[in-house]
Amino acid sequence: MATYKRTPQPAALPKTSILNTLRATSMLESKTALPAEVIVSILDYLPIPDLMRFARTSSRMREMVYDDTRWVARLKSMGVWSDAEAKRRFEEAMRRKRDAAVRTNANGGSVPGDSKEESTTIFDAAVEEARRMVEAVQPPRQPDPRVDGFETLSLNPTQSKSPLEDPTALLDVLKNVRSVRGHARQEFGKVYGALAPFYFDLARAKTHAEPVVFKVFRDPERQAQMLSNLQTFSKCDWTDGWSQRVGKLSSMVVIFEGAVLREFEQGYEFWDIDGRMRRYAHVLYSLNGGSAATELFIQKHPIFNDRESLGNPIDCVNRADRDDISLDPSRAFFELLLRKLNEESANITRIFPQPAAVFWSFVDKVREEIIMEYVTPLLDETHERHTPAYLKAVSGLFEQCMQFVQSLESPKGSTTSLEDHAKTLCLQVFEPHMDLYLQGELDTFTAYAEREVTNWEQKLSEQDATVESFYMGNFSRQADKNDFLSSFKKVVMMPVSVLPSAFGSSKPTSTAATPNPAFRHTLSGTPVSSRPQTPGLGTNTERSDSPLPTEAPSDELKAKAALMANRLEGIKSLFSIEVALDLVQAAKVSLGRAAKFVQLGGQAGEEAREQCEAIFVALVKVLGQTHVKNGFAKAVEHLSRYNPREISDHSQTAVAPLVMFIELVNVGDIISQMVEVFYEQQLVTPKIADKNDFMDPAGLAKKKFEQMLDENVAAGLNKGIDVLMDEVEYLCATTQLPTDYNPLPSSQEKGASGASDIGPTNTARRITDLVSSHTKMLTGSTEKTMLDVFNGEVGLRLFTALCKHLKRQRISTEGAVNLIADMTLYFEYIRTLKNQDLLVYFKALRELSQIYLIDARHAKEMATIIADGDRFGGVFRAEEVYEYAERRADWYQVKRNVERAMYGLECQIM
Repeated sequence: MATYKRTPQPAALPKTSILNTLRATSMLESKTALPAEVIVSILDYLPIPDLMRFARTSSRMREMVYDDTRWVARLKSMGVWSDAEAKRRFEEAMRRKRDAAVRTNANGGSVPGDSKEESTTIFDAAVEEARRMVEAVQPPRQPDPRVDGFETLSLNPTQSKSPLEDPTALLDVLKNVRSVRGHARQEFGKVYGALAPFYFDLARAKTHAEPVVFKVFRDPERQAQMLSNLQTFSKCDWTDGWSQRVGKLSSMVVIFEGAVLREFEQGYEFWDIDGRMRRYAHVLYSLNGGSAATELFIQKHPIFNDRESLGNPIDCVNRADRDDISLDPSRAFFELLLRKLNEESANITRIFPQPAAVFWSFVDKVREEIIMEYVTPLLDETHERHTPAYLKAVSGLFEQCMQFVQSLESPKGSTTSLEDHAKTLCLQVFEPHMDLYLQGELDTFTAYAEREVTNWEQKLSEQDATVESFYMGNFSRQADKNDFLSSFKKVVMMPVSVLPSAFGSSKPTSTAATPNPAFRHTLSGTPVSSRPQTPGLGTNTERSDSPLPTEAPSDELKAKAALMANRLEGIKSLFSIEVALDLVQAAKVSLGRAAKFVQLGGQAGEEAREQCEAIFVALVKVLGQTHVKNGFAKAVEHLSRYNPREISDHSQTAVAPLVMFIELVNVGDIISQMVEVFYEQQLVTPKIADKNDFMDPAGLAKKKFEQMLDENVAAGLNKGIDVLMDEVEYLCATTQLPTDYNPLPSSQEKGASGASDIGPTNTARRITDLVSSHTKMLTGSTEKTMLDVFNGEVGLRLFTALCKHLKRQRISTEGAVNLIADMTLYFEYIRTLKNQDLLVYFKALRELSQIYLIDARHAKEMATIIADGDRFGGVFRAEEVYEYAERRADWYQVKRNVERAMYGLECQIM
């Protein structure tokens, strides 16, 4: 924008031409010197009076000065502006405006009497100009000497008297600030008008006696409140020299605080709780929150100078047995400290305006100066002496400390719950010991578990050596023995007293919660003797059930046979329920101690939870990989060495090593149930482990243990089936008489035995009892899938053994009746297994036995049956049936006729 000015000319100059006039004209260019953004930044740092003067220069400058955001920023710096309140007030105003508009439209016109309310502040430029003009006309007024040059302040048009005549109104000026959009300038004007004179007067004061604030307010309560207001007001001082003014105010506050604190200390010395202590504590709280009074109260408290009366931590060690600790002295320590703190809680409530914050600061100091000084030396001493005592001390003291904090009678008004205070305080006390304790808990349990298993195995080895020396003591060992019992010399012998015999025991046992009828013993039915004594020989009175006879055998073969029988009897004790119980109980104690720290939460609680899972993993590892797995491995090895031809007594309806192994399976199933119950109760229920998390270490360890158990059971059962079938074949070979299926032709012998011989033979009965006794033992102790597989394999192997046995017999027509009875007995037994696939095989075997009943005169019908493949359900081919037919006693008499009928040799050419 350009303006043109005419150059001033002398009055008497002659008239000139227009050209000369244009030449004499000078062009002046005027534009804004600074952009608006820079001006706005400058306005933020101008003093308030200069800001008001600047607003008078133009309407544009006034808009920039009166901008509401400028004053909102100053109110926010003092912490007296609330955006939420401003939003609420704005929404209420808009709602009232809408309601008024609705009422106006309903009345058909405007509502008369509405007038805009005027407000006057020191920032209204027009009002300031009017006031100055009135003051210029009126004579100057002499100020009151009491005011010390301060002019009278006017906060609003309705106020009729000076605030200095009623200074109490100035104390609440910050509390009365309203957050109203569009009125931030007026609200800040009220604050500035009330506090600025005191603020700048205090900044100009040379000594602490000069500030007018101490002359207007005489009592310390109001002085402290005004100084607190001035400290808040100083936060909006952004002009030049603000640091000096704030520093002067801070030094004045320090002087005032020191004087009040001395009064509080004098009241503390005379224990004037309801007098000076209470009064000046409230003064200091009004000034800056009262932190100085709180610190003085805590530092000078007599409880910190009389710690010896609370107790000596070493008493916990001195009053206990060697390598142990007694927590009775520590309990007395916490009880005495609790009484003292509860008494102090009542005093703090009487003294301080915010007793909860002071009380917990006092408790934190007690924690640092008294509790930690008691706990730390005790834990260090026990750690040096004995690790188990250290573990017991950490857990016991932690529990006592938690109960101590939870029993405190805290004053009302705390924003934190008592439970959170207890967790925080106990974490601060025990955090220096957490890592060492948790690692020690795991290492101690692992070492104990491994030591118990090792000791148990060592005692078994000693027992085995004792038994072998007892049986073989009368004979000299040869360098190389090739007899049939040489393979059993290294078998680890187990005493029968660990688990009673599967065939019955004279000892009374409990039948409660029995997982399997074949295994009639539970945890409560375990022998009452302690576990380390289980494998030992004991005294004479303890050896009533000992496998050792009263006299050693005099024959070497009998000695070896007795030694083998003794070892077979001990297969079921290759791992012990008692050992498992000891380990589970130790794990429960160790995990229970460590689990107390889980409630702390945060990183410490997570570390404690992980260590609890690590303890369970160690339990499962030692119990499974070291104890159970080794027992199964030895049992399978013993089964593989079993030879029924080396056993002299086969009168029992069971195979000894297989029965013992099945008994071992039952024991393993009980141990697995123990682990499952322990996992559910100690880890899942307290939410230490998440059973739905497939990556949880405890869950993975449990699944691995169960998988190991299933694999070893499967391997042992596979070997057990071999042993069972060996026994079946042995019974078939040794007990089946030639006359069972081929009776003597003497009519006298027939008449004497005819009535009694009808029915299954003794061999068939024994084999059926033998196999059924073993299959029934597994019912309830293994999974149904594994049981079905076991029964199916036993049935197929039994079928194969019977077929082989049948091919070795010579069967007559008279003996076919017994054979059919035997096959029917086998068929009925297989029916009880509820396996339709197996039933087909034994049904075919029963049909096969019919060919021996056909008389020799009916060779043609015999040939028809042999050639009928559908008759046997596809189990036997015609060639195989022909092989079985060859076992007839009269085969050579009927062979020609049968072959002619089968192969068509009877055909003639017509």
